[in-house]
Amino acid sequence: MEHTLESYNELVERLLALSVAYYDNDAPLVSDFEYDRMNNELKKMEAEHPEWIRPDSPTQHVGGHVSDAFAPVVHEVPLESLADVFSFEEVAGFVARMDEAVQAPHDYVTEPKIDGLSVAVEYRGGVFYRGATRGNGEVGEDVTENLRTIRSLPKKLINAPERVIVRGEVYMSHEAFNTINAQREIEGEQPLANPRNAAAGSLRQQDPAVCAQRMLDVVFFNIQLAEGASYSNHFETLEAMAAMGLPVVPHTLCRTAEECVDTIERIGEGREGYAYDIDGAVVKLNDLSQRETLGSTAKYPRWAVAYKYPPEKKPSKVVDILVQVGRTGVLTPKAVIEPIRLAGTTVTNATLHNQDFIENLNVNIGDTVLVQKAGEIIPEVLEVVKKDSVDFFRLPSVCPACGAPVERDIDGAAIRCTGAECPSPPRRPWISTDSALPQ
Repeated sequence: MEHTLESYNELVERLLALSVAYYDNDAPLVSDFEYDRMNNELKKMEAEHPEWIRPDSPTQHVGGHVSDAFAPVVHEVPLESLADVFSFEEVAGFVARMDEAVQAPHDYVTEPKIDGLSVAVEYRGGVFYRGATRGNGEVGEDVTENLRTIRSLPKKLINAPERVIVRGEVYMSHEAFNTINAQREIEGEQPLANPRNAAAGSLRQQDPAVCAQRMLDVVFFNIQLAEGASYSNHFETLEAMAAMGLPVVPHTLCRTAEECVDTIERIGEGREGYAYDIDGAVVKLNDLSQRETLGSTAKYPRWAVAYKYPPEKKPSKVVDILVQVGRTGVLTPKAVIEPIRLAGTTVTNATLHNQDFIENLNVNIGDTVLVQKAGEIIPEVLEVVKKDSVDFFRLPSVCPACGAPVERDIDGAAIRCTGAECPSPPRRPWISTDSALPQ
């Protein structure tokens, strides 16, 4: 497809809006995979037409803004993002570039890419001093008090440099996520959408007590600065952090492209064994002096890439369709499906969004559907692969919670309860439509 300046500007604006939703609001509108696909398309446009490049293009800076609700922290060492690749051929291409650029012997470290919120944590005299979010890479948000509530974050280190800044990822474990959502369902509250958004939103709470209730964890993957200590390679820094008492990301030393690819495949196959969500694997040049020689582009280090796993899609049978009445009265359907494993977790239901979505798919109870759980988004139905029902499912004409009539929003697809007293806190749980009146 031929690119135009108009299509370039439209893509920039779209990506900027998606970046705000992801980094600032902790509420992504598309999957990581789809965002990265659009970002790669933007890079191709700018490579073909460098005269089009806008200063505010997402390729020119790390996404995210610093909230006024937190004190700003200037990162002494920028918290860079990574260039994404989507195939093993691209991983091999990266290794080939390194082989050409680095004539001396070299190797790589391959690690899982944790899907959480990146932070820089500083220790002075071995004692936890301060922590900040990545923000825009140059300036982050001071979340020190919230970080204090994380039990897996050591408050004192063992034999640490006098001053050390380490970079890590704050996450909500699968166990914590399931525990919190089970409690929220009992209390009639909307469940958390996914662990990544839950972790990011929790760490940016104004009240540390709320953050403490979210049972967050942290794992570290880089030393940003270490006064009075020197290291020759990345593998050594990871081992040093572990010796200090810091939880460290699993890491594998690789010498060839084949070993890197084998490790990426092994990490992907073992997703369910990690306590946290992962959305890829990172391949890094190991030698720190070689990294310094290679340097960075305006946005990415040249010495590392992040391989992104494609979204998993699997078929499953719809055994029921349930309807939730939200706090604003909107009726939201979800499909209850036969359990399947997606991205390392067991999926038993998937969103159906609204009535228009259901009609477009022509889906009903008894149909076999294709389900996707891409990165941080909740499972959703993509299409019907085997139609075993008659017609499509219809949302009830009366509210399944209070019996009042429902009506469609004039300017949208939402169907809403008209009852003056419905819904009233606490939020109502998912209610089966078995007894609902037909539309």
